[in-house]
Amino acid sequence: MTDESRVTMQDHEIFTDEHQAFRKTVRAFAKSLEPHAVEWDEAGIFPREVFKQAGDLGLLGIRHGAEYGGLGLDWWYTTCYGEELVHSRNAGVNMALMVQSDMATPIIDEIGSDEVKREFLAPAISGDKIAALGVSEPGGGSDVAAIRTTARRDGDDYVINGQKLWITNGTRADFITLAVRTGGEGFGGISLLVFPTDVKGFHVGKSLKKIGNKSSDTAEIFFEDCRVPTRYRLGEEGQGFYHIMTNFQGERLIAAIGCVAGMTMAVRDAIQYASDRKAFGKPLMKFQVWKHKMVEHLTSIEAARRLTYYAVDKFSKSPMGSTREVTMAKLFAGDLAQRVIYDCQQLHGGFGYVTEYAIARAFTDIRLITVGGGTSEVMKEILTKLEGL
Repeated sequence: MTDESRVTMQDHEIFTDEHQAFRKTVRAFAKSLEPHAVEWDEAGIFPREVFKQAGDLGLLGIRHGAEYGGLGLDWWYTTCYGEELVHSRNAGVNMALMVQSDMATPIIDEIGSDEVKREFLAPAISGDKIAALGVSEPGGGSDVAAIRTTARRDGDDYVINGQKLWITNGTRADFITLAVRTGGEGFGGISLLVFPTDVKGFHVGKSLKKIGNKSSDTAEIFFEDCRVPTRYRLGEEGQGFYHIMTNFQGERLIAAIGCVAGMTMAVRDAIQYASDRKAFGKPLMKFQVWKHKMVEHLTSIEAARRLTYYAVDKFSKSPMGSTREVTMAKLFAGDLAQRVIYDCQQLHGGFGYVTEYAIARAFTDIRLITVGGGTSEVMKEILTKLEGL
């Protein structure tokens, strides 16, 4: 097995020849983006055309309905997608694409009306429209029941007021899959809407400056008496909480998948670097301390991969029946990644501190995995409840 093939479990019994062919398509696309990684990070954004390129390959609607341009495939194709995108070596691009493919649009595919799907889902799948997910607020992220952005019924419209924060694709999204409060306190008053960003009263604040994932735009956004028709509601009024929770599961799962692949790539890069780089007359990889660290990490990564694959299998059969496994996968992979990437950067010495090297960018990018989609501490709280502790 070559070093490149080791980046993912391509020989795993789950993946068919069709999965592997799809994997090659994603890898070729990701590699075509790699030469721009540093440039786009420095710019703080990447060209809109990348969404269209991904859409043309079917990457923005892997599991979505074929009648709207999706591929209608299974979660193992999504696994290939998440594993191979790491070859772009730009976490910001990957994040932005995954928000579109696996966070903002699955709810629309699941419960949107045919009219809404044709107006918003189809152009998102093709890459002609950019999507964002609007759940987090200054006073609540993982705590969805704390949402304060309101949507008041007025005839055939909803009038929306409030604020969202940490919105990926937020500065240029054409529409937002938006969580709003249509009822009283708690989870029972949460609903979901599709919100076109050309509506009067909508305002993008500033693009937030982040320490990692720099090429993905992240914004604070504001709603002031914004009117959208009630036909843009997704599902029943007051029933949005359940769908958000299911969506969180998919978000956490795709994060774990990409995290495992990114760790694997970082270790292989580090081994290659340390095999060539010499100190005191011999390659760094000949020192026992580094040999042991790398094989320890490869062992832990393999455990993370198997746990994540188990979570994929469970989630594909029962999204809400897999909360334990998905939560464990994100928690384990995310916390492990902090240690793995640190050691890989350390092994690069001074070069690991220079952003032209992928490992330097990975060092700041990886911090997001223990924060985004629910912090590691939130993951532990979820697990303590599931275990009855």
